[in-house]
Amino acid sequence: MTGIVVASANGRIGIETAVDVLRAGDSALDAVIAGTRLVEANPEDHTVGYSGLPNLLGEVELDASVMEGRGLRAGSVGALKGYQDAVDLARTVMDELPHVLIAGEGAARLAHETGLHPRDLLTPEAETIWRERLGTDHDTQDASSRYLSRLREIVRATASDADLASSGEPPHGTVNFLARDRAGDIAAAVSTSGWAWKYPGRMGDSPVIGAGNYADNRWGAAACTGRGEMAQRCCTAHSVVTFMRFGLSLEDALRMAMTDLAHLDDPYASEMNIVALDKDGVPGAASTARGKTYVVMSEDMSAPEERTRTIVPVEGAS
Repeated sequence: MTGIVVASANGRIGIETAVDVLRAGDSALDAVIAGTRLVEANPEDHTVGYSGLPNLLGEVELDASVMEGRGLRAGSVGALKGYQDAVDLARTVMDELPHVLIAGEGAARLAHETGLHPRDLLTPEAETIWRERLGTDHDTQDASSRYLSRLREIVRATASDADLASSGEPPHGTVNFLARDRAGDIAAAVSTSGWAWKYPGRMGDSPVIGAGNYADNRWGAAACTGRGEMAQRCCTAHSVVTFMRFGLSLEDALRMAMTDLAHLDDPYASEMNIVALDKDGVPGAASTARGKTYVVMSEDMSAPEERTRTIVPVEGAS
């Protein structure tokens, strides 16, 4: 059986490493973590890990999750500050704790206890983008009611204006990795710095198993990028896998899950994207927007292939 890796487009820098892990005979879980780790360390990607765009107060908060399709084991972290390796910490939660999701101060404490290296995640470039887009020189510690009211206004504005993020990048990007190894085991990993300019402590779908990430050897796997609140409310990743369980093809399952989003009463509805693998290792992806791509690479390929996602228009999500 030949291993395969599927990733969102920004996972290109890590996909060859992920495939090399499969070629060495290691697990799908090892592969998706290895690929994600490289994206988290990439300072040119302002939607994941180091150099991620910060929350309203100028603090970078990371969310990540991992899931194994054999046994449905999962782990995730949310609102993690001061540590880059969110996906590794998510695996620690899965492997070493009787929990699934650890957030905030608890996540940072666990990172320290397990020996992860602390790092200032806010790069000068990301800080400049933050200040320019918010148009503020306010003291971020100013707790006046007027300032906090202004923060909430900005949260609402950025929900529907992608231009408030850095040029060419949406305010809510994420990286997805899915893999199937030689043993037929499937795994998924998701990592993000979350919605740029988000209200402090906000978590989207990335750390929520079933919303932004789901894997089950019996049926397949899926992971999401885009406005996480939408995927949370529709359990989008789990829906894709469930529709395959009910006998739909991978493409039909993606379409059905996307169509569900149209029923949301959401004035901030925006772009959504899904990558997926069926139980046989067949890849697929969908988006509400045109021109979106994903990357695929199997063990017998010499280089990753960028493919166009299936377009599934959803009113308000573009």
